[in-house]
Amino acid sequence: MREKATTLYFGPQHPGITGNMMIRLKVEGDTIVKATIEVGYLHRGFEKLQEKRNWLQSFTLLCRFCVPEPDPVEESYARAVELLEGREVPERAKYIRVMMLELARMGAYMLWYGGQNASLGLYTMGQWSVGDRNYILDLFEELTGGRIYHMYIWPGGVRRDLPEGFADKVLRTMDYFEKRLKDYDDLMFSSTIFRKRTQGIGIIPKEKAVEWGVVGPVLRGSGIHSDIRIDDPYEVYDKLDFIVPTEEGGDIWSRALVRRQEVRQSIHIIRQVIEKMPQGEYYNRIPNPLKWALPKGDAYARTEAVRGEVGMYIVSDGSIHPRRTHFRGAAYVHAITLLENLLVGENISDVAAIMNSLGTCPPEIER
Repeated sequence: MREKATTLYFGPQHPGITGNMMIRLKVEGDTIVKATIEVGYLHRGFEKLQEKRNWLQSFTLLCRFCVPEPDPVEESYARAVELLEGREVPERAKYIRVMMLELARMGAYMLWYGGQNASLGLYTMGQWSVGDRNYILDLFEELTGGRIYHMYIWPGGVRRDLPEGFADKVLRTMDYFEKRLKDYDDLMFSSTIFRKRTQGIGIIPKEKAVEWGVVGPVLRGSGIHSDIRIDDPYEVYDKLDFIVPTEEGGDIWSRALVRRQEVRQSIHIIRQVIEKMPQGEYYNRIPNPLKWALPKGDAYARTEAVRGEVGMYIVSDGSIHPRRTHFRGAAYVHAITLLENLLVGENISDVAAIMNSLGTCPPEIER
């Protein structure tokens, strides 16, 4: 006999990982038969607001597209502006940008460690990783003046050079994380609870991953080797040695293994950046921002974030502010198309874990 269907409302919630959005679940017993994503709980309209701001003022909006990792959005916008104008970026600035991007990647993964485990009721990991994330935020604060929002990567380079002794602090922080990750492995990946709650759950078959437009660690967790840093290199990634980890399982466990390895690769990249970074200028100064007009045309730049490809498309009509901007974020696909399909047939107890495994960032939808 078929059980009676019940509607449950999951969220809206704001744990800092999945952000403010709601899932309307239709369940029969404990099994989900339909999932509908509902958004509209966040600050929004950033793309339209940029049309009323000059080319530099937009940076106060860019950070809000994804609070846990705002730097890739800054980088993609800055690079799109540089492509449109033809502005060169000093080599030193490119290395500093990569260092910032990889530190931001590590910081975002520290939140993911906590969120993925907390979604299963394993809270110790979050207390460790979010606490450790503060060491990265300390670096951001010293370099940019801000712990979360930086507005540091901008057209022409970066806002300021590295302070004296900063590179040594970065290396000491990397030493700490290299040792600390062993504790993370023991607590998380050796946990019987974590294994049983993630293996075989939220499976994304390889062919469906391509069909649904999945990107980033979620795509790599389904066995597809894809990373913009390798496929379409930008800044100085083509001068650095690193690998792109993949796993074949397509489940939460596989996506976690990919992210675990990517943290280690970020440490490896940052060490190379510090070693190879040249001296010289860090900023190719722009004109007066209040009078700075870009030539007519359009440009698109994309960056590899922890959640996958993010990109900024800009259009200029020759004035001092954008004619149009459009942001491409992974969450639009992951949190709507993918999540609605992926939850069908799963148990209601696995909703939070599946959601966290996709790296959703709802401001990218509300933009």
